[in-house]
Amino acid sequence: MRKWIFLTLFVIVAVCSVFWVTVDKDIRRLIVNLPTNTDVLFWSIPQRDAAFRMMDRIPIFIKSRTIPAGKKIYPLPKGVPLSAGIDVRAYMEDQRTAALVIVQDGKIRLEKYGLDFSPGKRWTSFSVAKSFTSTLVGAAIKDGYIKSIEDKVSNYIPDLRGSAYDNVTIKQLLTMTSGVKWNEDYADPKSDVALFNTHKAEPGMDSTVSYMRKLEREVPPGTKWVYKTGEANLIGVLVSSATKKRLSDYLAEKIWQPFGMEQDASWLLGPTGHEISGCCMQASTHDFARLGLFILGGGIIDGKSVLPDDWIAESTTKQSDTGSPEYGYGYQWWTLNDGAFTARGIFGQGIFIDAKRKLIIASNSNWPQATDRQGGNQSKKRLAFYRQIQLAVDREAKQ
Repeated sequence: MRKWIFLTLFVIVAVCSVFWVTVDKDIRRLIVNLPTNTDVLFWSIPQRDAAFRMMDRIPIFIKSRTIPAGKKIYPLPKGVPLSAGIDVRAYMEDQRTAALVIVQDGKIRLEKYGLDFSPGKRWTSFSVAKSFTSTLVGAAIKDGYIKSIEDKVSNYIPDLRGSAYDNVTIKQLLTMTSGVKWNEDYADPKSDVALFNTHKAEPGMDSTVSYMRKLEREVPPGTKWVYKTGEANLIGVLVSSATKKRLSDYLAEKIWQPFGMEQDASWLLGPTGHEISGCCMQASTHDFARLGLFILGGGIIDGKSVLPDDWIAESTTKQSDTGSPEYGYGYQWWTLNDGAFTARGIFGQGIFIDAKRKLIIASNSNWPQATDRQGGNQSKKRLAFYRQIQLAVDREAKQ
């Protein structure tokens, strides 16, 4: 009997050893550092390093939905290497950057990886997704599903009728000026941004809508800018309600497949099955750069515009004063004073777009803190890096 026990243990150990040696290293990393809860804001740095590259494969999340790539691929040829004028590797180490892809004039001018990340793998977008959720509003207007951004939100989400959102327009949602009270403090476990994704929805109602409809009004609509991830999630519900299509499917139909993204992406779902549209797309850094190229190219695919005339110009022009000397806010895009604009996500995700220089900078990172408000100055250092790259492009142009 003892022989059989030892033999069984030996086989178990052998099988486990073979599994550990042969399994994908990202899965090994995740097994060692598996988060025990869904609250990303309070994970450790090693947990985030492991999870950000495979959020859609962590058992504690409910599920995700695939955004399938199409047959054609938008080309990203290699260009002449860009001389950035700074130590890029040191910058990436300071930012804890997993991927940095710089595309200028349609060609990859600089591409580097860190944190044991590599080309072709996917990373979570966080709030970078907001900018593309708002782009789908434009697509829905172009397709006739939404009449105007001056329409009331409650026309498309009836469960918001009678709430503080009753007289809020789609434009006020897009520009974060609803006037509804909200706390986006990432360090506070009792803030709205920490609580609303775990809210138990009222029967038959989307979880975000169920949470948001109970919030109080702070000021009249259109009078104050406050950053609210919950409202970006409402925008996704609104688009799905108007189009009668799942958000992932609509993104695949309008942009992902026809523009030529190279890989399947995914979108995490909330507890009631809607995409978490203010967050949580998983895609390769090359495809994040392609999303930037789609916007840079005016939202045109095969000679046809996917968006209304002037939508991108309006979306990426300052619509709201954020109180920052550097950044304004458009339709879920952060605007800069020189005409450039960015999609930004916590912990260092970003797509920087400068139409004047035909420049895209796509980067994915795992900063020590979610934002500069929690300590450090990673966001300021990243903006300084963007400026260095702009200067490098300008030096080339002069030469």
